[in-house]
Amino acid sequence: MMAARLRVFPAISRNRDPKKYVGELMRVAEFADRNGFEGILLFEGNDVFVEPWAMAQHIMAATARSSPLIAVNPVYMHPFTVAKFVSSLAQLHGRKVHLNMITGTAISDLQGLGDEQSHADRYVRLGEFVAIVRQLLSSPRPVTFEGRFYRVSNLQLRPRLPAELMPEFLIAGQSDAAQRVAKESGCIKMQMLPPDLDRGLNAPGMNFGIFARESGDEARRAAKARFRDNPDDRELLALTVENSDSVWKRRLYEGQSGDLADNGYWLLPYLTFQADCPYLVGSYAEIGAKLREFAAKGLTTIMLDMVADEAEMQHVCKALKSSGMF
Repeated sequence: MMAARLRVFPAISRNRDPKKYVGELMRVAEFADRNGFEGILLFEGNDVFVEPWAMAQHIMAATARSSPLIAVNPVYMHPFTVAKFVSSLAQLHGRKVHLNMITGTAISDLQGLGDEQSHADRYVRLGEFVAIVRQLLSSPRPVTFEGRFYRVSNLQLRPRLPAELMPEFLIAGQSDAAQRVAKESGCIKMQMLPPDLDRGLNAPGMNFGIFARESGDEARRAAKARFRDNPDDRELLALTVENSDSVWKRRLYEGQSGDLADNGYWLLPYLTFQADCPYLVGSYAEIGAKLREFAAKGLTTIMLDMVADEAEMQHVCKALKSSGMF
């Protein structure tokens, strides 16, 4: 029997230069398209240089099979608008997109936008949002929905989306509210790579980066040369954590070390504001073996932080292929 295939959505490591942003995204998107990745993750937020829907159209026009994973935050958009975009991209390209449902953005941005909902209420709203988008995309009849945050009456999307182009919905939040909404709305639940790599794997999706070389020692040396510690960068992260009510950001930030653990778990790229997740560092074979173990525990989907550099991306591909599931 053939092993199941892991779906991998690459994301570029945090980019703070607007002049390089589009070029880096396109480089990763085109590489991903040639090498069997599902489609690139596109972020949303006040500080994102290009609106993800515009970027998704740009990427899909330039690639043959990419199905981008687009971040959607109800604070920026009505459910009907999202359904319209999904349908429009399907008509333009004959391909599906995936939706990464989020509630988080900086507290100062929420205040700027006049959004005063509590953390828990933002997840109630997210659940309603998913329900409406899903119904609009799949229902043959007009949709009526009465919730706390949304009310729609006899709302219909035309033309209907073909069933095979229906998006999948992911939820990356780690709070109890996020986990509850993921379960109730049938979204793919994401989690961060855990420090021990073994315990606490309880979601079909995982978010981490890979830094790989032929040997483990070589991978560790190269990783430390690529991601350097820097007090200014740590201070930048401290400021963003202070300006966030994100449970996963706080969990990663509090009481964690930047040391590269013996098992390959490494949080330094996150602690120095160079990535949004931990990294797994090791040889191609070590990482391939870990991926097989994760898959045996139910992992199907990876949000993968990647350095937007051709040579680095080739190393990542070798590690993924070494699992026999990519």
